[in-house]
Amino acid sequence: MLQHLITWAFQLSILATAFGFGLKAATEDVQDLIRRPALLGRSLLAIFVIVPIVAVALAHAFDFPHAAEIAMIALAISPLAALMPVNLIRVGRSFSFPAGLIAIVALMSVVVVPLLVALVGRFLGWSSPVSPLRAAGVVAAIVLLPLVAGMVVRALRPVLADRIELPASLIGTVVLRLATLALLLTSLHAIWALIVNGTVIAIAVVVVVGFAAGHVLGGPHPNGRTVLALAGGFRHPAVALATVAASSSEPHFAAAIVLYLLLGDIVGLPYTIWRQRSRDSLTDAEAAAIILDAREKAVDDLRAGRAAPYYLAPWIEPNPSSSATLPSSANGGDAAKGDQNR
Repeated sequence: MLQHLITWAFQLSILATAFGFGLKAATEDVQDLIRRPALLGRSLLAIFVIVPIVAVALAHAFDFPHAAEIAMIALAISPLAALMPVNLIRVGRSFSFPAGLIAIVALMSVVVVPLLVALVGRFLGWSSPVSPLRAAGVVAAIVLLPLVAGMVVRALRPVLADRIELPASLIGTVVLRLATLALLLTSLHAIWALIVNGTVIAIAVVVVVGFAAGHVLGGPHPNGRTVLALAGGFRHPAVALATVAASSSEPHFAAAIVLYLLLGDIVGLPYTIWRQRSRDSLTDAEAAAIILDAREKAVDDLRAGRAAPYYLAPWIEPNPSSSATLPSSANGGDAAKGDQNR
């Protein structure tokens, strides 16, 4: 009974989280990211390719408990970051990458996650621990539908969306923390077993690779790197728990879920603090890369007949000394001409 309550709590958490993300996203955010295929491709590579490949390689190379392997891989292919600092989502309409990324990842997960489930099961020789059709249904029900509902509210009632987005996000975060604590208290022995046999090291590697891949591939904008790193390192466990129902009752499965979440916090907290402190201190190379990226985007939009108000030539104030000397030189020239006429 307690296990079912914990599973329902995780599902409630992802419903609130996805709905909250949808309240922050607009269709313009999705369109903006689609018009930047290089950034979109790198983002999907970090989330749906690099992290799952590392998880599968570790599961294939080492003899971990089967339920722990399933949990680690299920989390690696799960969509939607468990946690995302609100200030990184609400950075203004001039930087739409966070909301657009979350929306596109959720939309694509209905197809990508079942495909990854089938490929992973065939590669590892598993006897279909997860049905691809079931995975698609779970992702559509607890990720896609609430996210689309939030986007619809944002489009029809933007004032209401601004008012309820913070409570929705807080509900998702608080319920996630409470469910994780309950799962921790009920899985202490299994958690210790995964620490002793080294499974925790493999989980830590997957988490670190997720953060590193997102940071490297996030593009020139500092906020873009941070958002993609958090999306790659944090994974919400609700999809894994719902899709792998047969293994979710195994102690090692629950223990791997807890270790993944705890290690995500251990790596993500100092990373987030570091990135927030360095947001206002761009290097010359980062500033130049941001300007070049904006110019390229402006050229693409203008060629397609779209306005590009986000990139304008900066106004240069006239140099007071130059303006002061110009009249005198002009007057001097007139005076010289007058002398010649005389």
